[in-house]
Amino acid sequence: MGTPSSYQPHKLFIACLYGEQRTFADARALVETHFGPVDEVLAAQQFTFSSYYEAEMGPGLMRTIFSVEQLVDPSTLVSYKHATNSIENEMAGFPGRHADAQPGRTVNLDPGLLSLSRVILATTKASAHRIPLRDGLYAEITLIYRRGRYRPLEWTYPDYRSDAFVEWLARVRTTYHEQLRRLDPVRSWRL
Repeated sequence: MGTPSSYQPHKLFIACLYGEQRTFADARALVETHFGPVDEVLAAQQFTFSSYYEAEMGPGLMRTIFSVEQLVDPSTLVSYKHATNSIENEMAGFPGRHADAQPGRTVNLDPGLLSLSRVILATTKASAHRIPLRDGLYAEITLIYRRGRYRPLEWTYPDYRSDAFVEWLARVRTTYHEQLRRLDPVRSWRL
C-alpha cells in the first residue's frame, strides 16, 4: 500500500487577456497585488487565436502571462481560480456577480500550474478530459513535457500551442527547476 505524502510544489502562473480599457501595467499590478511578485513575464502580444472574447471585451485584445515567484501547493488551484473570478467581477464593476455572467469583463485572468512534467489549467467548463476538483471547477492537463519541450494534447488551446507560449513556458520551467533545487539540492525532482 502506498503512503500519501505532500505534493511537490508547483509554479503558479496567471494568464491575462485584456482590452483597451486596461494596460499591461494594470495587468501586472493586478497579479502582483493578489498573488505576489512575478519572476517571469510573457511579453504582451495581440490575441489572434480566437474571437471568443471580443463580444464581451471588444476587439484588439492583448495576452500576457505572469509566473508568480512563490511556489504553491497544487491542491490550491481551486482557490486561485475563485480568486481570479472574483477579481474579474470586481474589475467589471459587479463584485457579487456570478463568474459566468456577461457582458462586462475588462480583464480575463486564468490561473495555471507548471511542473517539470506538465502544465495544468483551471476551468469552469466540464469535458471528458477534465478532472473535477470541487466547487464546480475542473483541472485540465494542457501540455506534457516530452523530448525536451512542452507538447500539446488534442484539446490544448491554440495560444498554448504557439511557439511563443511553449518557449516562454520552457524559460519558466528552468526558473522553477532552479527553485526546486534550492529547496532540496539532493532530491531528484521529476514531476
